[in-house]
Amino acid sequence: MSDTGAGCIAMVTVEFAPSLRRHVDCAPQQVAPGALREALETALRAAPALAPYVFDDQRAVRKHVAVFVNRQLVQDRVSLSQPLQAGDRVLVVQALSGG
Repeated sequence: MSDTGAGCIAMVTVEFAPSLRRHVDCAPQQVAPGALREALETALRAAPALAPYVFDDQRAVRKHVAVFVNRQLVQDRVSLSQPLQAGDRVLVVQALSGG
């Protein structure tokens, strides 16, 4: 539950999992509500060196990275146009693969 009382501006929280932060540290970021891409791009401004671990050269989410909004896996890895509202939580993780 988020506090949206008077004087409190509700934001979206974007967090990068430890598997990504081990490459480039980035604390959870508070960004304005809007499209998912905009939120990710804004959050990555705090640690621009982390962007190549998240996005490929076409600026799509990398194959082995998963993005969750409020614990729901985001299927659209290219346009990232999903709208985010105040209080939403975005988690970016490095997906596990292998055998």
